[in-house]
Amino acid sequence: MEGDVSPKIQMLEAAVAVGRDSLRLAEFLKFFIAACHVKMLCQIVSHSSSSGFFPAIVCREALCNQHFIFSHLSLSPDSNYSKLKFIISSSVTEACNNSVLLLGPRGCGKAAVLELVIRDLLIDHPDLISVIRLNGLLHSDDNCALKEIARQLCVEYQLLFSKMASFQDNSQFMISMLRECGLAHTTIVFVLDEFHHFAQGKQRLLYSLLDAMQSVTSQAVVVGISCRMDADQLLEKRVRSRFSHRKLLFSPPSKKEIDGLLEGILSLPLDSTLPREYAIKFNAELQIILADKRFKDIFDTLLESDSTVHYLLRFLFLAVSSMDVTSGLLSLGNFKTALLSMQRQPKLECLKNCSFLELYILVCMKRIETREPNTYNFNSVMEEYKAIRDRSLPHSRSACLRAFEHLVRCELISFMNSGGYKQSIELRTVKLLVSSHQLRQGLKSNPFCSSNLEKLLDQKCQKL
Repeated sequence: MEGDVSPKIQMLEAAVAVGRDSLRLAEFLKFFIAACHVKMLCQIVSHSSSSGFFPAIVCREALCNQHFIFSHLSLSPDSNYSKLKFIISSSVTEACNNSVLLLGPRGCGKAAVLELVIRDLLIDHPDLISVIRLNGLLHSDDNCALKEIARQLCVEYQLLFSKMASFQDNSQFMISMLRECGLAHTTIVFVLDEFHHFAQGKQRLLYSLLDAMQSVTSQAVVVGISCRMDADQLLEKRVRSRFSHRKLLFSPPSKKEIDGLLEGILSLPLDSTLPREYAIKFNAELQIILADKRFKDIFDTLLESDSTVHYLLRFLFLAVSSMDVTSGLLSLGNFKTALLSMQRQPKLECLKNCSFLELYILVCMKRIETREPNTYNFNSVMEEYKAIRDRSLPHSRSACLRAFEHLVRCELISFMNSGGYKQSIELRTVKLLVSSHQLRQGLKSNPFCSSNLEKLLDQKCQKL
């Protein structure tokens, strides 16, 4: 490898010398930086052949490749991938209109499967499909959404876009484009992410779009993506009557699918640029880890909190990122470290860094909430503080107020309503944002906390 690159380094070094002799500083710097980059690349490549640097990159690339990941989950003919591909491809081949909703919790792969289908169909029918993408978080306003549709259509077909066009003008333009594309046997796929936001208000966009698709000459598919399982029930009667009521329900993968996904993602391909012996050794070590009972316990703990594909990929990415580059192999410790990182609780970390006075204020608030679940403010907290405080703590109201404001900034407590910002802080109603369990854990982990404070938290609160 070094023998192949060394002539390039020599050539660049000669160029650097030429740049220096001619005193052209800009050229000299450019050649010098290029030479440094080539040298650095040689060092990285030579280092990766004897360490886990390059294998870690290969694994991380696989984890970031949505098409590679969901292709493992789309092999079955009954998969949502196969069903969605059939719906969209039938519009292309049979010149008909379709609409479908992809429903399921966030992170289960709705958008990823749709992108996989669109990518495959664009390969099969490169000149017969156009894709228009909208997001309900950005384009829930009907005027804004239609303007965005018109803009994307103009970009797709190299037409002039008018920013001053009205809702009616853009609607007529969309209808005429659907007709022209239908005559040209081109299917327009409208992707409406966060579909439930489009189903609010008068729903003029959905009505205009679905009504335009009633024409015989149009050829389009509307694909809605939503995390709300009742998204179709939000539609008005006039919109619902024009919708095809097709729904594909997505759910987190089964245990069997996850096991296959793990092996498929983390295994190194034998035909890669890595030495074949190393890839075989890496995959054999991976099989040992996957069969280990301790790994299964770690993985079961992870899936108890969240079993979506997105959460699983985050876990695997953290495990691969902590891989030892010296040995170049994954270990059980990498997965333990990843699990600890996934289980991080920011509020507990904030509690661990709180001062003794701030902990006292939090305990006072928890005692008040236990005794009187109704609203309370800083003045109520001060009364509780004076009743139970340690004599070594300051009685200064200003010191307590500064500690109180710091807790608000740390988001351990918050004000009940955002509309009372004109009121004094002492009079605004507040609430605690940590549970009793979290507060108790925070007290145990805080180095400034005393056993007396823990007793005050557990002690039965009496009315003052």
